[in-house]
Parts: sequence; structure tokens; C-alpha cells
Amino acid sequence: MNDRLIEFGPLIEGVLIKRYKRFLADIELESGEVVTAHCANTGPMKGLLSEGAKVRISVSPSPKRKLPFTWEQICVFNAKNEEVWVGINTLFANKLIKKVIEKNLLKETIGEIETIKSEVPYGKDKKSRIDFFLIPKSSNPDKRNIYIEVKNTTWIKENVALFPDTVTKRGQKHLIELKELIPESKGVLVLCITRKDACFFAPGDDADPLYGSLFRESLSAGMITIPCSFEFHKDHVSWKGIKPLKEIKS
Repeated sequence: MNDRLIEFGPLIEGVLIKRYKRFLADIELESGEVVTAHCANTGPMKGLLSEGAKVRISVSPSPKRKLPFTWEQICVFNAKNEEVWVGINTLFANKLIKKVIEKNLLKETIGEIETIKSEVPYGKDKKSRIDFFLIPKSSNPDKRNIYIEVKNTTWIKENVALFPDTVTKRGQKHLIELKELIPESKGVLVLCITRKDACFFAPGDDADPLYGSLFRESLSAGMITIPCSFEFHKDHVSWKGIKPLKEIKS
């Protein structure tokens, strides 16, 4: 099976000088030129930020953009001292997961899908928006509609991917809202693990204990968790399959 999920034009390589103001990063290109790239990741990027690390950026010279460059990937070293490229653009996560759904790679977990809708209002007073709302095919034995929340996951301890890497009030709210959908609908949390070196997933209790508690409550209520793993390259992203949940404390 060809595991190439998404292909794109080759990214530009350089090294990280610094990240600052959350949304900005100064990067030195191979030519020696220093450019400022947009950082589409508001989190602390725990375990990733190292000045002098190799990075990859994309360019979009649209006159509507303040900055033509977007920081896409960073190279880190795992526990075995191997290079691992990590996707850090959180806006890319939904594109990856939509492609996974379209290619029927989650069929064993959620069945065959008829319709995929993005950013559908839901929750209390319809004030929240779910990443994906799915309607199952008539052949799907479970006729319930499916609500999917996607979380970009970059933090790893040893071989366990963890989310979140900081306190997330928004993430806590999403778990509560997913739980409230059950059992009339399927509430699904998809972890978009944007690095190849994860063997398991667990909630990031050290970063946000309340999130971990809510995660367990939602699991007990019937929430489905799908940790999806990807490998990032200079010109494509590969599908690495679904990773199991690590046995976690109650």
C-alpha cells in the first residue's frame, strides 16, 4: 500500500534562530538569508524548541499575507538519538485527518462514511464548532451521526505521544461537549500525532491534570479515541496508522 497521504512542493530548509511572540519565528536559510515565518502553533511546543534546530518552511507569496513564509516542520532527536521531523503547523492537522477519513482509513473504528462536513455548530446553544460532522453510509451498522474533534499532538515522552502539553481550557470544554453527545451520537477524539516515533498515546496529565480526568470520564461514557500517526517529509506526509492507548491511571 502506498502510504503517501498528502504531497506538496518541496519545503525550504533552514535553521531556527528563535521563536517569539508565539506567532513568529526567525529562520536562517541555507543561503544565509534570515527570514521571519508565521508560526501557526499557539502552544508551548514542549520538547521541540531548540535554537539551531533544522526546520522547514513553506512560501505563499500572496499580497494578502503579511508574511509569505509559514513554519511547517522542525527536526528533533528521539530517545534513540534518531532524527525525527515533526509537523508543527496546527492548521495542517484537519487537512490530514480529512484525507484519512476520505481514504476510508478509519473504517474499522467508525465504519463507512457518506458525508463529511467541517466546522458544524454544536454543543450548548450551538456556540461551539466541531472539526468534522460525519453522516454514516446506509451500509454502516451504527446509524448514529459522528462528531470528531481533532487535536494536533507533538509532545512525546519516550515513545508515548501526549496531549495536551499545557493547560487547555478549550480542550477541556471540547471533552465535556463530546461526552454530552453520547449515546445519541458518536463522540470521537482524534489525536493527530505529527511525528513517526510514537508507539502509544496517553493524556498529558503532567501538563493538565484536569484534562486527563475529563479524558477518562469521557472514555468511560463511550467517547472513541483514535490516535493517528504520521511521518513528515520534505515533500509529503505518510500515514503510519492508528496507535493504541497506553494503559493509564484512573
